[in-house]
Amino acid sequence: MKIILPFAISCLLFTACKEEKKESVTEKPVATEVTKTKTASSFEINPVSHASAVIYWNDNTIYIDPVGGAEAYKAYKPADLILITDIHGDHLDVATLEGLDTSKAKIIAPAAVAEKLPEEFTSQVDVLANGESKERYGITVEAIPMYNLREEAKDFHVKGRGNGYVLNYQGERVYFSGDTEDISEMRSLKNIDKAFVCMNLPYTMTVEKAADAVVDFKPAQVYPYHYRGRPDVSDVSRFKELVNKGDSGIEVIQLDWYPAEPY
Repeated sequence: MKIILPFAISCLLFTACKEEKKESVTEKPVATEVTKTKTASSFEINPVSHASAVIYWNDNTIYIDPVGGAEAYKAYKPADLILITDIHGDHLDVATLEGLDTSKAKIIAPAAVAEKLPEEFTSQVDVLANGESKERYGITVEAIPMYNLREEAKDFHVKGRGNGYVLNYQGERVYFSGDTEDISEMRSLKNIDKAFVCMNLPYTMTVEKAADAVVDFKPAQVYPYHYRGRPDVSDVSRFKELVNKGDSGIEVIQLDWYPAEPY
């Protein structure tokens, strides 16, 4: 059974206030999803902003790309596991890491990220290259390639520098794409239960490419995230429409990844 606690906002109010900022939330992000997985474990996803999230998975607390200042994480338990995908500021923020309680945390990151971390974190870091995996706290983390395909975007994310991740825990597989286009390594993923897929130009891919890739690898559930671009914000409603047109069995779940913004 799934319980969803979305940010309460009516369509009328959204239309009237589209150009205004949402009210700030100081205690906890406004969109949280708690599900019982197929193995009866509990999975709770808490969007923080853009690419950053906190997951409670049974007794494990996992931070994904924690940025935005330690204050954004004060409502959450300290991390057991921290996953960092890439070197860009919306994925890696050393000041945020230094402000968090990371005393018990293991950090999984690609080499390009590890090179930018202060020496104080060295003993906590597991460096993973694309294709490698590591088990921590009963969770096996696989490093999945993430990179650009379009010629004009190839310098944004070069192949081999960053990691997407598949988390394997108690028979459940959860995928975070990181910054990528619809690469063959994504399209060939198997048995994904929850997929968090980016879509923003010019840095990653279009809504159409993201939806087409999702229909290819067929996760049970897909969450659009990382969808603020420059200058446009991706149309996640269109993404849902395209995914369900291609495969009505895939559940598309939209959470509020930008609680301070009107989208």
